[in-house]
Amino acid sequence: MKIAVRFSDKEEIKALPILLRHSAGMMLPSDVYVISEDAARSLRDAGVRFQELSRESSAPLQGVGGERI
Repeated sequence: MKIAVRFSDKEEIKALPILLRHSAGMMLPSDVYVISEDAARSLRDAGVRFQELSRESSAPLQGVGGERI
């Protein structure tokens, strides 16, 4: 399952090394990341705080586009 999340600037700096160790994700405009559920679990385990915006089973985000990173 994929999860759309957003970090504060401070939390994003802590999150990036963890995200880079996980499978490829996507970064969308407005600093929205689409990550795996495993990556979200690793972030939580490391104490990284983030705002969950949407889950794959929810309605899609509207008005955003992005490219795979």
